[in-house]
Amino acid sequence: MTEKIDILLVEDNADDIELAVHALREEKLANGITVARDGEEALEIIFSRSLEAGSNPPRLILLDLKLPKVDGLEVLRAVKGDPRTKAIPIVVMTSSKEERDLVESYKLGVNAYVQKPVGFDAFRSIVKELGLFWLVINQTPPAQAFGG
Repeated sequence: MTEKIDILLVEDNADDIELAVHALREEKLANGITVARDGEEALEIIFSRSLEAGSNPPRLILLDLKLPKVDGLEVLRAVKGDPRTKAIPIVVMTSSKEERDLVESYKLGVNAYVQKPVGFDAFRSIVKELGLFWLVINQTPPAQAFGG
């Protein structure tokens, strides 16, 4: 059995990765935080864990849209389009101010869309609140829901 992933953070900006991981750990919201630095790596992690016997998919995916190799919308399309993974909550966290990104994300089934705040403290606060809501307050479907 592989290590449990509470949160899969899909982000290519090193500063944002550091801030998000620190905020989540500081609040003790997630023990298993895995980082994917591009969309291709994210898909590999998500789908290998969804197919692997005895493995649990991530409980939450925090997804940037502007990623190398495979962009965030393609990751979202793949995850929400597959019955094995569509129940995984995905929160888009992006600096994009493009309305088309917002609209397309919701069309593809995103659970929440958050524009990244610019300031250090505001960014940390948003990450803490997202972690608290999705990992503590929100009710997730039972594990068998992930099997399709």
